[in-house]
Amino acid sequence: MDSELYRNITDFAHDMPSWVQSFVEVWTELGLLLFGVLFVCAWWRARRRDTTSFALALLAPLATAAAYLCSEVMKSLIDEERPCRAVAGAATSLIACPVNGDWSFPSNHATIAGAAAVALALAWSRIWMITVPMALAMAFSRVFVGVHYPHDVAVGLVLGTVIALIVVKAGTRPVRALAESMRTSDIAPVAWFTGPGARMHARQHARR
Repeated sequence: MDSELYRNITDFAHDMPSWVQSFVEVWTELGLLLFGVLFVCAWWRARRRDTTSFALALLAPLATAAAYLCSEVMKSLIDEERPCRAVAGAATSLIACPVNGDWSFPSNHATIAGAAAVALALAWSRIWMITVPMALAMAFSRVFVGVHYPHDVAVGLVLGTVIALIVVKAGTRPVRALAESMRTSDIAPVAWFTGPGARMHARQHARR
């Protein structure tokens, strides 16, 4: 059933106008960079907020990195061949099929996107309206261009979500304590990195 769905999606991809295909090809390779931009935005925003908010902003990229590592371990254990080589009668993938040994299950892209979407939403609640559609679009794009099965990306999204929740749950308290210590540091670069925090920002605003 999954192979048939893969064939249906890749046939649909080939029926799309060339500009749509080109857009998805760019998105599937570069879309993750937008999550990186959002990590920076979340950190910058959290510099003027309470220490818990700052800790969550720091944990977002760490949780995403942990999810990626878990995905890589699963790939090495399962060794599932890419559908662009394994599915008979499927349309040619829109991008080059990854080399032998670059296994298919789960999708690293979907795992990273799922983890980033959830971790960012925990750090910046309203951002989920952007990050969740981004993650779903990233997952679908991997099947659209022909390099993953649907189950690869579905499991990747779930894996990323679970790892992000675990890392944020386990890491909030120690990272918050570290952030509190850094905010009282006499080292200028450290103090700049952590920002003034919510109270200091309120005092600065009151003086104005």
